[in-house]
Amino acid sequence: MFKRKAMKELIEWKNNFAPKYAALLEGARRVGKSTIAEEFAKQNYKSYIKIDFGQIDNVLLDVFNDITNLDLFFLRLQNITGTRLYERKSVVIFDEIQLNPPVRQAIKHLVADGRYDYIETGSLISIKKNVKNILIPSEEYKINIYPFDYEEFLWATSEDTYDLIRESYRQNIELGNATNRKLMRDFRIYMAIGGMPQAIQAYVDGKDFATIDRIKRSIIDLYIEDFKKIDPSGLIGKMFKSIPSQLASNKKRYVISNATNKRKTDKDLQRLAELIDSKTVLPCYNVTNPNVTLSQSKTDDNFKLYLLDVGLFTTMIFDSSPTTGDNIYNKLLGDKLPANLGYLYENVVAQMIACTNTELYYHTWKKLDSTHHYEIDFLLRYDTKIIPFEVKSADNCMHESIKEFCVKYNRYTSNAYVLSQKDVKTEGKLLYKPIYMLPFILEEIV
Repeated sequence: MFKRKAMKELIEWKNNFAPKYAALLEGARRVGKSTIAEEFAKQNYKSYIKIDFGQIDNVLLDVFNDITNLDLFFLRLQNITGTRLYERKSVVIFDEIQLNPPVRQAIKHLVADGRYDYIETGSLISIKKNVKNILIPSEEYKINIYPFDYEEFLWATSEDTYDLIRESYRQNIELGNATNRKLMRDFRIYMAIGGMPQAIQAYVDGKDFATIDRIKRSIIDLYIEDFKKIDPSGLIGKMFKSIPSQLASNKKRYVISNATNKRKTDKDLQRLAELIDSKTVLPCYNVTNPNVTLSQSKTDDNFKLYLLDVGLFTTMIFDSSPTTGDNIYNKLLGDKLPANLGYLYENVVAQMIACTNTELYYHTWKKLDSTHHYEIDFLLRYDTKIIPFEVKSADNCMHESIKEFCVKYNRYTSNAYVLSQKDVKTEGKLLYKPIYMLPFILEEIV
């Protein structure tokens, strides 16, 4: 199994919150929740039982029809699975718990008993029909599972460059053109493959990009089928698939009607909420007044959407940008993407920020005596200060928006970052960093 940061979070849960809380690993399909749960059980318990509600036979399912008598329930569970449970030394994994809501509701009863620990994994776990008519237990320690972040990707691919990047960031020194170009090529491999475990495994196994792309397409198809189960109209899938084209249009917000090709309805708003609840997308909310708490000035109806994984996003560009053709991977790795595909870099930044369990925000404001707007791609808050981020794919871009932001909000801004392919440089408050250094910036401020 690949090394995952979620294992450390599970250690925190086991040492400080079990058995009074069950661990709930929540995330989109195919991000590795089940693998993480089972590997953790193998490493930290004398025995474990894994119940996969996506592939459960009727005999085992019948055990869960009555768990009021826990002595009898555990005897039957051990007998049918052929696994012995040891008090305070065993864990039961409920995989794909959203497929059996009554069992999720019973977590309160199980953790109160205290004999064993429990790990739940779930996707689409907040969708309305998956919580309908049940009391959601408060005894859940939630751990969000994301696709591999860049550090996890380097762990998996045996790259030993992370310490070099960290030291360069710590000392705020230039790496030099040759080293920076090499590190950017490495980072673009991550952008091409993404963080889905199946795609990374294929890359580690030496598969070509065509094979890796087929794996990612199968995951996208799986998501579309899931959306049809939630809403047979197919409109959630259309909302999902329109994300690259809407970002490419350089609009200041996501427009539902552009995805559905019809006037927005209340039902469409519900569909959008379910898309966001699926964890397959990352909402980034516009804030109207950055000099106050960001969450207090965000506008719920004015937002952008990014994909949870940059690798899936790269694959989806095939459909939304036919001018790239089948050579998109060669163009990406060779830094020859068309200028209008710079939003691919925005998506990877959104993903890297979201992996720190941080909500995404951006800000726009109108230029004086103009119909155009300034725009800051991402905003974070550190203590009492606002930290703006501007993302650029090309080396020769202007930075008008972030400079104006630093003037307008001078009292509230400490440092401002331009993330691009350029080497390290400083101009007053404006810090230029190569995009692969973002994880270390986030370590300091999140």
